[in-house]
Amino acid sequence: MTLMISVSGVRGIVGETMTPMLAAEMGAMFGSYLGGGTVVIGRDSRPSGTMVHNAVTSGMLAAGCHVVELGVVTTPGVALMVGERSAAGGVVITASHNPEQWNGIKFITSEGFAPPPELAEQIFDRYRRKDFHFAGVEQLRELERDLTTHDRHVAKVTRVLNVEAIRRRQLKVVLDSVNGAGGLGGKMLLERLGCKVTHLNSEPHGRFAHPPEPTAENLVGLCEAVREHGADVGFAQDPDADRLAIVDNQGRYIGEEYTVALATKYMLSKQVGAVAVNLSTSRMVDDLVAQAGDGAVVHRTPVGEANVARAVLTHGCVIGGEGNGGVIDPRVVPVRDSFVGMGLVLDLLAEDWRPLATIVDEMPRYVMIKQKFEVDREAIQAWLERVRMSTDGQSNDADGLRIDWPEGWVHVRPSNTEPIARVISEAADEKTAVSLARRITELL
Repeated sequence: MTLMISVSGVRGIVGETMTPMLAAEMGAMFGSYLGGGTVVIGRDSRPSGTMVHNAVTSGMLAAGCHVVELGVVTTPGVALMVGERSAAGGVVITASHNPEQWNGIKFITSEGFAPPPELAEQIFDRYRRKDFHFAGVEQLRELERDLTTHDRHVAKVTRVLNVEAIRRRQLKVVLDSVNGAGGLGGKMLLERLGCKVTHLNSEPHGRFAHPPEPTAENLVGLCEAVREHGADVGFAQDPDADRLAIVDNQGRYIGEEYTVALATKYMLSKQVGAVAVNLSTSRMVDDLVAQAGDGAVVHRTPVGEANVARAVLTHGCVIGGEGNGGVIDPRVVPVRDSFVGMGLVLDLLAEDWRPLATIVDEMPRYVMIKQKFEVDREAIQAWLERVRMSTDGQSNDADGLRIDWPEGWVHVRPSNTEPIARVISEAADEKTAVSLARRITELL
């Protein structure tokens, strides 16, 4: 039975590994780490959300925390409310893009994003040792509810956009919220920007209308709706609304990699500066930074939102994100945010006025191939060493091993939770991408 514990939090199957006992102990663990104080908690729309949410809340209350319930809200919304409420931390009950039988618990520090790996290990060590601090009755705090997250989130996003220009464009948008947590706030944002919205799978009941990961095979309905309604763009959120996939005006799924690329393109047209993305994100970002000229630079980080967020803040980046459809705009919140992603793409369309398909076709184009191999951890390390010793490319071992050549790159990354390694390759054409990956996999 699967229980995944990693820097990204905890995920398990409800009724098997994700139980109320586990959730309560995770709440007590985090509350004990925080030493009491204010903590905000929200959840996505999964049917199991109330059960897991209440158990985590109980554990945090038992540890003496002042718990503020936010209701069904997005992951970036919870991160935003950590700052808005000057909280010591936050918790999101979500399994992101996993199917509905899964649920999870994500932890957010006072900085507004997940703890770094070394701190996450210290926190989870409390769980393994059952090192919980339970408050006496005189230290127990009352539960509070705050239902303003969507309003505050939308207001903060609109403050960084050219709202009047977007309204003048009167864009037609199809939004697929996959019955997740992003529907209410997502529609609120689009309507505030003057868009004519067709909203698919809007009810936040967590019985996902299609597999919830925003990939091409899962968004056939969105592509059809964009063509049917003559929309300018289609947006797809995942269940906790931190990721965003985009469909162009022709009803063509352009891929999650284009979300951060389009946001980067727009931001660098306004302010030349640093950009942070992870090692598995497309080289499109590097090309856009090169086109921006002096003062623009790319900072590559290990995979993981917290790593990118840290780089965004450390280097004063104008934008950051990951190629899975996650855009980080530090002016709003230091985590991936589908609201920000939608807003920046609409800003781009309002300024350019050309169809999105035309803008996309003028951008650098690459083919990315993703593979997965079952291999134990010791064998992975030996494999990486063979690759390192034999390659003629430029190496980066900040997270597994990434090799760059002029014609493309390959990233080999061991899983933190499973005996597998992921191999991602990218080049201008499929044949080259396959050939580059083969150079590496033949050494396994």
